[in-house]
Amino acid sequence: MWDAEPEAAPAKPEDLGRASVEAAAEVIRGPLTEQIDVSAAAKLSRGELAKQITEILSDILRSKQIQLNSMEQRDLVTLLINDMLGLGPLEALLADESITDIMINGPYQIYVERKGKLTLTDIRFRDNQHLMGVCTRIVNRIGRRVDESSPMCDARLEDGSRVNIIIPPLALDGASVSIRKFSEKKITLEVMTSQNNISKSMETVLKIAGRSRLNILISGGTGSGKTTLLNAMSRMVDTGERVVTIEDAAELQLQQPHVVRLETRPPNLEGRGEITMRDLVKNALRMRPDRIILGEIRGGEAIDMLQAMNTGHDGSMCTIHANNPREALTRLENMVSMAGFNLPAKAMRQQIASAVDLIVQVSRMRDGKRRITSVTEVVGMEGEVITTQELFAFRFKGEDQDGNLIGDFEPAGLRPHFSEKASYFGLERPLVEAMS
Repeated sequence: MWDAEPEAAPAKPEDLGRASVEAAAEVIRGPLTEQIDVSAAAKLSRGELAKQITEILSDILRSKQIQLNSMEQRDLVTLLINDMLGLGPLEALLADESITDIMINGPYQIYVERKGKLTLTDIRFRDNQHLMGVCTRIVNRIGRRVDESSPMCDARLEDGSRVNIIIPPLALDGASVSIRKFSEKKITLEVMTSQNNISKSMETVLKIAGRSRLNILISGGTGSGKTTLLNAMSRMVDTGERVVTIEDAAELQLQQPHVVRLETRPPNLEGRGEITMRDLVKNALRMRPDRIILGEIRGGEAIDMLQAMNTGHDGSMCTIHANNPREALTRLENMVSMAGFNLPAKAMRQQIASAVDLIVQVSRMRDGKRRITSVTEVVGMEGEVITTQELFAFRFKGEDQDGNLIGDFEPAGLRPHFSEKASYFGLERPLVEAMS
């Protein structure tokens, strides 16, 4: 026998308040736009616009016989300003520091990630048109476009948050938007140690690797924290060095004074004017960089990056999508092939082995926590195979009562192959102590 359908839970007061504010907004949007110049309003500061709207609002509410208390009126003004100047319903989520990712699946389904866990919010867009308006506002700010002829776009928000947008006809249920929020809190290797993302000895080795100008490849899956780790590792770059960063959508936040930031450009409406990663890496080599930092290797730019690493740009860093260090090397090899170079497999692997010194594998584990699961150095070649040795590995031991995974960051106890480089920078002794 089927159970009786449970009674609906009574609505919370805050839900009722939000519903009345949103209902009021629907009624007064038309009359408000008739009394206020929207294009002129966009040039006003938030405070000035709030003052103007508040003055007009009381008359409209009275004429429409809508009764709202003072708190609801304040919320209504905020909602209207967010629609005019900001990103509408997203503003509240962007202001919430506990949220790391925002995922929009059409106008009526918005998920957020908190502490590595996804939850569905009760926030909605009015309709597809409202969502598309916000998407257009995001991309227009950085001189890009998203429309039927160009339905996919990488962009960034003013605070540095990374955005990916894909719209119909490719997205069947309305525009899909993924936002990786930029954290105001600076994540350093010390912070990672305190959060148990890495161990103290691992922190020491990574600092020495950065200061010893090793070429470092950061490997991991989507959302594993590759860019965060890259930002943390970049703090080891000496302030006297000239650094060139290359990204699809600029999000790296380097603290050094001498940084040149480059960003790719998509083609225009006529299909011309595209500037690719390969173009930027080639150009960066003419800019006398001490180090090149590539946001993510995705294709043929791999060969140019390897050549840069092999021609005096020690200490360069980049990220790659891969599930383990060995797979990262294989993917790098495949990407070199994508550049159209028909190199013999052995010659290609020799390029990789001589260019890459260290692979740092980062993973988002099932408890939502991001950890460095492996630090592996590239030693050289044996026949046609790239040889590596693992310096650290995370060993899973179990989980506690709260579902947090327990494990140890175990050092291999080996003498790192890069000890000689560390010795040149006077760092061999702390390196050996960290590994013992």
